[in-house]
Amino acid sequence: MMRRGIAELPLHGGHVPRWLALRMKRLADLVIKLLVDEYGTQGVLERLADPVWFQALNNLIGMDWDSSGSTTVTAGMVKDVLSKEDLGIKAAGGKGTKSRKTPEELKQISEIYGLDADEYIKTSKLVAKVDTVALQTGYQLYHHVFFVDQDGRWTIVQQGMNPSIKLARRYHWFSEKIESFTLEPHKGISGIKSDYSLNTIAKESKEYQKTLLDIISESPTKIEREVKSIEALSKGYTPLFYKPYEKREVLPIVERYQSFGRFELNKKALELARELSVSNYDELLLIKGLGPSTLRALSLVLELVYDVHPSWKDPVTHPPDPFKFAYAVGGKDKVPFPIERSTYDDLISFLEKLLEKGKEEREVVKQVTKISEKWKFPEEEKRAT
Repeated sequence: MMRRGIAELPLHGGHVPRWLALRMKRLADLVIKLLVDEYGTQGVLERLADPVWFQALNNLIGMDWDSSGSTTVTAGMVKDVLSKEDLGIKAAGGKGTKSRKTPEELKQISEIYGLDADEYIKTSKLVAKVDTVALQTGYQLYHHVFFVDQDGRWTIVQQGMNPSIKLARRYHWFSEKIESFTLEPHKGISGIKSDYSLNTIAKESKEYQKTLLDIISESPTKIEREVKSIEALSKGYTPLFYKPYEKREVLPIVERYQSFGRFELNKKALELARELSVSNYDELLLIKGLGPSTLRALSLVLELVYDVHPSWKDPVTHPPDPFKFAYAVGGKDKVPFPIERSTYDDLISFLEKLLEKGKEEREVVKQVTKISEKWKFPEEEKRAT
């Protein structure tokens, strides 16, 4: 069974030396080929969508077990492998400027596989909006990779950074497990739980989303007046008209929203949403210009004027730790031990020979792997890198 998760990792500096990068790429290539042969393209996508499995792959190829770079390097290695091999899966996007090339690359992939590029481009934009606007935890997205297979299934792995605490958070999505893009859609969430987050995609958010769509049909100027009145009330000014909350109750609520940033209502975006008569939360999130600050302002109005609340729970669980996979070849920064090139090369040679064998011959290897299933690493060797 796949775990649910969002992985949080500290920011690391430095780079992967060329001798290691070449080996990482070769090992990732062999792992992906074996997975496709054993489980098909869907099996590969399902594993990439599991944050624990993804982190285990990172550890296996020798990246630091706790680095934010595990996402960018591992996803980059896999993308490069898929671009050079005809395995029935391709990838678009990447880190920073590469993420902005996602639409263009999705068009190329769709042409190869005979898919509808527009649908994938829309999905890419919506998923990014969900993890920056609909779910706010203080992280800014800077990495977005979209994996697509020949049958149209997909997995998205994206990551955000919180500069103030120097932590990264990774979000995993899988097409085959999504019932709604805006109601607990993630395939994986794991890591450190925050005290609270502005979560408008929790299961209990149906009433919130419905009411939000209702107030969007009102004049943006009226909504703006409500926001300004609430801000004035929180500063101690006496309102000229009735509000359902007293000053002492308003201030902590406003401060909680402000902990994620300022309130900047984009009236043009709201006017566009009103003109288009958006009928669901997905459509609203895709409105150009509707960003985190606008949603915070709208949520504040919903909570203090209409008494309709978003969820404040951070959707994080604590899955099994894949640190033991770092014992395969070691870690780039010498945790749990320095990488030995000869050992790495022996592993690559073994997997190359294994790839040449039939599935029946591989069954013997599967039996051998059971020896390490219950092995537990010495906790004192799990050090921060």
